[in-house]
Amino acid sequence: MNGRQPRTRFKGAAVLVAGLLALTACGGGGSDAADTSTKGDKGGDKAAATTRSVKHDAGTTEKVPAQPKRIVSVSVTMTGHLLALDAPVIASQATPPSVITDKQGFFTQWSDAAAKNSVKVAYQGFEPDVEKVLALKPDLIIGASSGAENAEKFYDKLSVVAPTLLYRHDDVSWQDLTARLGKDLGLEKRATEVVAAHEKRVGEVKAAITVPKQSAALVRDNQSAMTVFTPESAQGRLLTSLGFTVLEPPAGKGLTQGGRSDFAEFSQEKVADTAKDGSLLFVSHTPEEITAATARPVWKDLAAVKDKRVYDLGLDTFRLDYYSAGNLIDKIEKAFG
Repeated sequence: MNGRQPRTRFKGAAVLVAGLLALTACGGGGSDAADTSTKGDKGGDKAAATTRSVKHDAGTTEKVPAQPKRIVSVSVTMTGHLLALDAPVIASQATPPSVITDKQGFFTQWSDAAAKNSVKVAYQGFEPDVEKVLALKPDLIIGASSGAENAEKFYDKLSVVAPTLLYRHDDVSWQDLTARLGKDLGLEKRATEVVAAHEKRVGEVKAAITVPKQSAALVRDNQSAMTVFTPESAQGRLLTSLGFTVLEPPAGKGLTQGGRSDFAEFSQEKVADTAKDGSLLFVSHTPEEITAATARPVWKDLAAVKDKRVYDLGLDTFRLDYYSAGNLIDKIEKAFG
């Protein structure tokens, strides 16, 4: 979306939506979709709620479809959670293609599921393109209120197009987020099945691996600094559930934490000193990047490097959902089985 003309574009969207609503009212006999009733088998009136009120991380949205049919995701992070729930996602935001995405900009861990469900690219980039979302005629929009694709400042504009729900994904486990989405979208049964399948897999792998006695430092190399994932992060919680002891970040305030509880960034030297006795588990790196990082003077003499306690958790582990969590478990089983 072009940030120089937000008012003009929003006005056009609002006018078009208003026109659509007027047409709907003319052809709908003046009935309110929130109070639809159906006849019971014995001739009595049985209320059938077609919408619900949903409290989310940007407020409370009324008239959310009880059974949405056309969901547009304005968060590439949230899309994976929705696909795991078999939610009717018709289109999703995409990021610029990279080593962690397919050629469209969809994350590789769920790109096959997106293709199977014919999910289209709504737009590419981190700011919602309201006009392109409008053209997709969604009956529900779902996005993020955290991360690079935080859509809170576009919430009012998106809400003109369709009921909009925004969720934080940085301070909760993917299981909790899945359960919450299941409840809000009327997909509780599927959410329970997804989490149960994951927990079963965790139990199987936990029983089959030998966990190192050293603490596990979950890190991501940023060349000049290191990101350290906390025990409260989605990655940290998953490793803990598998029996690992996840190293706490270095003492003191991180460089780029910004109030987040899942990770913080520190100098290479500080992280190396903190993790000197632990194992190093690298999040979202190529093997070549891990080799280059551990060859630096600050890392090459650490016990973890000398004793070959350096592990690759996979490129898709920066953001965990059902799909990438499963891939991470596979990596752990292979490395420690």
